Amino acid sequence: MSEHDINSETLGEPSRRDFLYLTTGMAGVVGATAVAWPFIDQMRPDASTLALASIEVDVSALEPGMSLTVKWRGKPVFIRNRTDKEVEEAKQVALTDLKDPVARNANIDPTAEATDIARSAGDGKENWIVMIGSCTHLGCVPLGQAGDFGGWFCPCHGSHYDTAGRIRKGPAPQNLAVPTFAFVSDSVIKIG
Repeated sequence: MSEHDINSETLGEPSRRDFLYLTTGMAGVVGATAVAWPFIDQMRPDASTLALASIEVDVSALEPGMSLTVKWRGKPVFIRNRTDKEVEEAKQVALTDLKDPVARNANIDPTAEATDIARSAGDGKENWIVMIGSCTHLGCVPLGQAGDFGGWFCPCHGSHYDTAGRIRKGPAPQNLAVPTFAFVSDSVIKIG
């Protein structure tokens, strides 16, 4: 091979073929993206779903001992203004008496102990409890102010929850879940 036989391919410089490969590859990526985008875009939640991501509930009409059920993300949510007696009875329950000793509260460490304060609104509002109203056994909606512990009773298979929404008797494996919630004023709770 003489000095004059050296071409661009032997020096590592791009050739016309390299340019065509690169251009074809880029066109393929753009085409695949254009085809895939409608499928990816359709997985985003629609406006009605996003609107339900959080709700605000006026609880000013709930006197102690009264409950309210609202719908959030397609599920019932129980809001209860417990009486002082109900709060004291719930505080007296030993954690060893609980079938599920985990708080299941999205506002705090969900693996915390299921004390009454860990499941309530806290901060001077221990009388307020907010829970997803779906039995943890098979998803039935429990009845309020019922059962052996004065909380909720699931008539489907006989699960009994106390006034803090903790499973005490029956086939349900877990306490009623506590969603993320906060008081945005003295009488309005924001869920979600």
